[in-house]
Amino acid sequence: MLAVSEACERNKGPILEVLSGALAACRAVLEIGSGTGQHAVHFARHLPHLSWQPTERGAELAPLAARIALEGPPNLAAAIELDVRAQPWPVAGCDAVFSANTLHIMAWEAVEDFFRGAGRVLAAPGVLCVYGPFRYGGAYTSDSNAEFDRFLRRRDAASGIRDFEALCALAAAQGLGLAADHAMPANNRLLVWRRPG
Repeated sequence: MLAVSEACERNKGPILEVLSGALAACRAVLEIGSGTGQHAVHFARHLPHLSWQPTERGAELAPLAARIALEGPPNLAAAIELDVRAQPWPVAGCDAVFSANTLHIMAWEAVEDFFRGAGRVLAAPGVLCVYGPFRYGGAYTSDSNAEFDRFLRRRDAASGIRDFEALCALAAAQGLGLAADHAMPANNRLLVWRRPG
Protein backbone atom coordinates (compact mmCIF):
# COMPACT_ATOMS: atom_id res chain seq x y z
CA MET A 1 0.00 0.00 0.00
CA LEU A 2 1.36 3.40 -0.99
CA ALA A 3 2.18 5.92 1.73
CA VAL A 4 -0.09 8.98 1.73
CA SER A 5 0.66 12.42 3.16
CA GLU A 6 -2.51 14.30 4.03
CA ALA A 7 -0.57 17.58 3.90
CA CYS A 8 0.43 16.83 0.30
CA GLU A 9 -3.19 16.17 -0.61
CA ARG A 10 -4.26 19.47 0.93
CA ASN A 11 -1.55 21.68 -0.55
CA LYS A 12 -0.97 20.20 -4.03
CA GLY A 13 -3.72 22.32 -5.62
CA PRO A 14 -2.52 25.70 -4.32
CA ILE A 15 1.11 24.84 -5.11
CA LEU A 16 0.21 23.75 -8.65
CA GLU A 17 -1.55 27.08 -9.19
CA VAL A 18 1.68 28.96 -8.47
CA LEU A 19 3.96 26.52 -10.31
CA SER A 20 1.80 26.73 -13.43
CA GLY A 21 2.91 30.34 -13.83
CA ALA A 22 6.40 30.14 -12.33
CA LEU A 23 7.43 27.17 -14.51
CA ALA A 24 5.55 28.13 -17.68
CA ALA A 25 8.74 28.70 -19.69
CA CYS A 26 10.69 25.79 -18.17
CA ARG A 27 11.32 22.35 -19.63
CA ALA A 28 13.17 20.26 -17.01
CA VAL A 29 12.44 20.29 -13.28
CA LEU A 30 14.52 18.68 -10.53
CA GLU A 31 12.50 18.04 -7.36
CA ILE A 32 14.53 17.73 -4.17
CA GLY A 33 13.00 15.53 -1.46
CA SER A 34 10.00 14.10 -3.31
CA GLY A 35 8.75 12.17 -0.27
CA THR A 36 5.69 10.08 -1.04
CA GLY A 37 5.70 11.22 -4.67
CA GLN A 38 2.19 12.68 -4.50
CA HIS A 39 3.44 16.11 -5.54
CA ALA A 40 5.62 14.73 -8.34
CA VAL A 41 2.75 12.71 -9.83
CA HIS A 42 0.24 15.55 -9.53
CA PHE A 43 2.48 18.30 -10.89
CA ALA A 44 3.90 16.21 -13.75
CA ARG A 45 0.39 15.17 -14.77
CA HIS A 46 -0.88 18.75 -14.83
CA LEU A 47 2.26 20.30 -16.34
CA PRO A 48 2.87 17.98 -19.30
CA HIS A 49 5.34 20.36 -20.95
CA LEU A 50 7.80 19.59 -18.16
CA SER A 51 10.18 16.68 -17.70
CA TRP A 52 9.95 16.09 -13.92
CA GLN A 53 12.86 14.41 -12.06
CA PRO A 54 11.98 13.26 -8.51
CA THR A 55 14.64 12.49 -5.91
CA GLU A 56 14.93 11.08 -2.41
CA ARG A 57 17.50 9.78 0.06
CA GLY A 58 18.24 6.19 1.03
CA ALA A 59 15.31 4.25 2.45
CA GLU A 60 12.79 6.80 1.18
CA LEU A 61 13.65 6.01 -2.43
CA ALA A 62 11.80 2.65 -2.66
CA PRO A 63 8.31 3.92 -1.67
CA LEU A 64 8.75 6.91 -3.99
CA ALA A 65 9.71 4.61 -6.86
CA ALA A 66 6.65 2.44 -6.16
CA ARG A 67 4.25 5.36 -6.51
CA ILE A 68 5.90 6.57 -9.71
CA ALA A 69 5.73 3.08 -11.21
CA LEU A 70 2.00 2.84 -10.42
CA GLU A 71 0.78 6.38 -11.02
CA GLY A 72 3.44 8.33 -12.89
CA PRO A 73 2.62 10.02 -16.21
CA PRO A 74 5.10 9.69 -19.13
CA ASN A 75 6.90 12.95 -18.32
CA LEU A 76 7.74 11.81 -14.76
CA ALA A 77 11.20 10.19 -14.69
CA ALA A 78 12.22 7.30 -12.48
CA ALA A 79 13.29 8.50 -9.04
CA ILE A 80 16.99 8.87 -8.33
CA GLU A 81 18.91 9.04 -5.06
CA LEU A 82 20.12 12.51 -4.15
CA ASP A 83 21.48 13.80 -0.86
CA VAL A 84 21.93 17.58 -1.00
CA ARG A 85 25.11 17.27 1.08
CA ALA A 86 26.85 15.12 -1.56
CA GLN A 87 28.33 17.60 -4.05
CA PRO A 88 28.19 17.67 -6.99
CA TRP A 89 24.65 16.37 -7.42
CA PRO A 90 24.25 13.35 -9.72
CA VAL A 91 22.05 15.14 -12.25
CA ALA A 92 22.42 16.91 -15.56
CA GLY A 93 21.43 20.55 -15.96
CA CYS A 94 17.85 21.70 -15.56
CA ASP A 95 16.05 25.00 -15.80
CA ALA A 96 14.00 24.60 -12.60
CA VAL A 97 14.45 23.20 -9.09
CA PHE A 98 11.49 22.64 -6.77
CA SER A 99 11.37 21.51 -3.15
CA ALA A 100 8.56 21.38 -0.59
CA ASN A 101 8.83 21.11 3.18
CA THR A 102 12.51 20.21 3.25
CA LEU A 103 14.60 23.15 4.46
CA HIS A 104 13.18 23.11 7.99
CA ILE A 105 14.08 19.43 8.49
CA MET A 106 17.70 19.85 7.31
CA ALA A 107 20.64 21.11 9.33
CA TRP A 108 21.70 24.62 8.31
CA GLU A 109 24.84 23.24 6.65
CA ALA A 110 22.59 21.07 4.44
CA VAL A 111 20.47 24.12 3.59
CA GLU A 112 23.66 25.81 2.41
CA ASP A 113 24.45 22.69 0.36
CA PHE A 114 20.92 22.78 -1.09
CA PHE A 115 21.43 26.28 -2.49
CA ARG A 116 24.97 25.49 -3.64
CA GLY A 117 23.74 22.40 -5.48
CA ALA A 118 20.78 24.21 -7.01
CA GLY A 119 23.10 26.95 -8.19
CA ARG A 120 25.32 24.43 -9.93
CA VAL A 121 22.58 22.51 -11.78
CA LEU A 122 20.35 25.45 -12.76
CA ALA A 123 20.66 26.85 -16.26
CA ALA A 124 20.38 30.53 -17.10
CA PRO A 125 17.59 31.47 -17.18
CA GLY A 126 16.60 29.26 -14.27
CA VAL A 127 13.96 29.12 -11.53
CA LEU A 128 14.15 27.89 -7.93
CA CYS A 129 10.81 27.33 -6.12
CA VAL A 130 10.73 26.44 -2.41
CA TYR A 131 7.55 25.76 -0.41
CA GLY A 132 7.28 25.71 3.36
CA PRO A 133 7.10 27.81 6.53
CA PHE A 134 9.56 30.68 6.98
CA ARG A 135 10.36 33.44 9.46
CA TYR A 136 10.54 37.11 8.46
CA GLY A 137 12.75 39.52 10.37
CA GLY A 138 13.26 36.75 12.90
CA ALA A 139 9.52 36.56 13.60
CA TYR A 140 7.11 33.69 12.98
CA THR A 141 4.12 34.30 10.72
CA SER A 142 1.77 32.51 13.15
CA ASP A 143 1.58 30.97 16.62
CA SER A 144 1.23 27.55 15.00
CA ASN A 145 4.50 28.03 13.12
CA ALA A 146 6.24 29.04 16.37
CA GLU A 147 4.95 25.86 18.00
CA PHE A 148 5.98 23.80 14.97
CA ASP A 149 9.49 25.25 15.19
CA ARG A 150 9.73 24.30 18.88
CA PHE A 151 8.61 20.77 17.96
CA LEU A 152 11.23 20.53 15.20
CA ARG A 153 14.05 21.73 17.46
CA ARG A 154 13.05 19.36 20.28
CA ARG A 155 13.20 16.48 17.82
CA ASP A 156 16.44 17.65 16.15
CA ALA A 157 18.26 20.72 17.45
CA ALA A 158 19.86 21.29 14.03
CA SER A 159 16.50 21.67 12.29
CA GLY A 160 13.96 24.49 12.43
CA ILE A 161 12.03 27.05 10.42
CA ARG A 162 14.46 29.12 8.37
CA ASP A 163 14.75 32.89 8.05
CA PHE A 164 13.57 34.31 4.73
CA GLU A 165 16.43 36.84 4.66
CA ALA A 166 19.10 34.19 5.21
CA LEU A 167 17.67 32.07 2.38
CA CYS A 168 17.61 35.06 0.05
CA ALA A 169 21.28 35.66 0.84
CA LEU A 170 22.13 32.05 -0.05
CA ALA A 171 20.13 32.37 -3.27
CA ALA A 172 21.84 35.67 -4.16
CA ALA A 173 25.24 34.00 -3.77
CA GLN A 174 24.16 31.65 -6.57
CA GLY A 175 23.02 34.47 -8.85
CA LEU A 176 19.33 34.04 -7.98
CA GLY A 177 17.11 37.02 -7.24
CA LEU A 178 13.77 36.87 -5.47
CA ALA A 179 10.97 37.05 -8.04
CA ALA A 180 7.92 36.24 -5.90
CA ASP A 181 6.83 35.39 -2.37
CA HIS A 182 3.40 33.74 -2.44
CA ALA A 183 1.20 33.37 0.64
CA MET A 184 -0.08 29.78 0.85
CA PRO A 185 -2.56 27.89 3.03
CA ALA A 186 -1.65 26.79 6.57
CA ASN A 187 0.80 29.68 7.11
CA ASN A 188 3.19 28.47 4.43
CA ARG A 189 4.84 30.40 1.59
CA LEU A 190 6.09 29.57 -1.88
CA LEU A 191 9.30 31.46 -2.66
CA VAL A 192 10.41 31.88 -6.27
CA TRP A 193 13.97 32.94 -7.16
CA ARG A 194 15.14 33.46 -10.73
CA ARG A 195 18.50 33.47 -12.46
CA PRO A 196 18.42 35.73 -15.51
CA GLY A 197 19.43 34.45 -18.95
